[in-house]
Amino acid sequence: MENVKKYLEELNQLSVSWYYDQNLMEYLWLEKTNFQQDMYIDRQVAYLMYSRPEIKVVNFHSGISGQKYAKFNYSVLSIPQQLQLPSDHKESWDNLRAYEMQQLNGNRYLTINKKLIDYPKPNVLGLLSMYISLDEIGRLSRQLFDPGQESLFMFMNGSGELMYTSREASDASAMQQSELGLNILDEQPGYQYGEYNGKKGVFIIVNDTFYEMPLTMIKFIPSDFINQAAQKTLDQSIAIQFIALAFILLFTFIISYSTITPIKRLIRNMTRVEIGQFDVEEFKTREDEIGILELRFQTMVRNLKEMIIREYEQRIEISTAQLKMLQAQINPHFLYNTLQSIGTVALRHGVEEINDKIFQLGSILRYSMDFNTETVYLQQEIEHIEDYLSLQENRFKHKLSYTIHSEPAALKVRVPKMILQPLVENSIIHGIESGTGMGTIHLDMALDSGWLTIHITDNGKGMDYNEIEQVQLRFNEPNVYKREEGGIGLINVLQRLRLKYGDQFKWHITSTPYDKTEISLIIPIQEDL
Repeated sequence: MENVKKYLEELNQLSVSWYYDQNLMEYLWLEKTNFQQDMYIDRQVAYLMYSRPEIKVVNFHSGISGQKYAKFNYSVLSIPQQLQLPSDHKESWDNLRAYEMQQLNGNRYLTINKKLIDYPKPNVLGLLSMYISLDEIGRLSRQLFDPGQESLFMFMNGSGELMYTSREASDASAMQQSELGLNILDEQPGYQYGEYNGKKGVFIIVNDTFYEMPLTMIKFIPSDFINQAAQKTLDQSIAIQFIALAFILLFTFIISYSTITPIKRLIRNMTRVEIGQFDVEEFKTREDEIGILELRFQTMVRNLKEMIIREYEQRIEISTAQLKMLQAQINPHFLYNTLQSIGTVALRHGVEEINDKIFQLGSILRYSMDFNTETVYLQQEIEHIEDYLSLQENRFKHKLSYTIHSEPAALKVRVPKMILQPLVENSIIHGIESGTGMGTIHLDMALDSGWLTIHITDNGKGMDYNEIEQVQLRFNEPNVYKREEGGIGLINVLQRLRLKYGDQFKWHITSTPYDKTEISLIIPIQEDL
């Protein structure tokens, strides 16, 4: 009932919406209107017509000029003369009901008649009539009943005029008296037993008012439908009892199975361990006593397996170390002295270039084999990389060129040792050698607001998106000590910098194959390095 009243209120608001249009109200005061004013009023009538789909006809009689304006839906009204509009005489408008039902082409329509009065004056400016289909009222009403079993009726006005019915009915009085057997005007809210359409049942009655207009809603529920619901409830109750019994039996089986199965599994695992197979069956840990027993047994087997493997690995490492000790009898100082002797011989023969390259090689070995130093000045890193690139340039002849640029202040920044050489080596091996065999490498170091930025650029083979993504995934691996194939490499440098600086360290790679591949390291400057 509240939904229907709300819907009627929305229609009522539409019927009085013209009061808010000052231009329209001024036009309605004119006894003679021109074309422009007629078009304006006609547009307002059309606006009401198309504001809601269920509005099929809108008619307006001007009480001042006597003009008539009408808009109608041709699908409802094929011939406009079929429509019985209110009389032109204003005296008869007082007898019109604000809400009434009318028949148009065999269909019932709700009619709203609204006199436009120039308040606070009593002058009547016109009569607005809207003819509305029952589609929306039917949609609201269908929420209240089962179309296959129940019936719904809605009446209005003091005469009990039929407004809506769930059944086809053209005669409102016949619907009230002969079919329902109720006096709509005298019925009190509540329910009463009766008979409708040859079936016994219950009438549920609700009364209300809308702007002093009586509204009555009646729903008829057959007794068979009520008994059907009771029988359905009884059947559901019996079904629930059978389901509960089946559930109890199933629950008993599950409890028995869940108790015996883990014990059998534990016995099988014990048998496997007895014969030396430590790969026990995987199982989901339970939280009861049996689960604790399985978990303790699994932990014991895992620890035993790790101890055996650890002891086996230690024996292998001892054997390997003994072999390496036999192989590594050359003292590093012997290597340095030998290189110096070779350089001296080169000078005696007037080959200074060989002496320079041997000196650079010795510097590289001395720098890289100094395991007692962890951090160095950036200048030392640059000097080391210059020796390395000089040797590589001599190797590649005119196919390799390089440039190194650094701000003077950046040379005094301390950084972890051996962070440039692996990256430059990657550029040569994977970028230039794997590419066209020739290229350029550029290193640029700069300071920016407490950050040291290092850019290493080459024009070699480059990296595609998948390769860059693979580097990111390996960098994010939790096991930072995982050995990388091919030497310390890019991943090792990135992980060392992450261990040193934590989340403050940033890096990124951009690559356009055979054009520009750039690796950028962004390192925070720490005074305690």
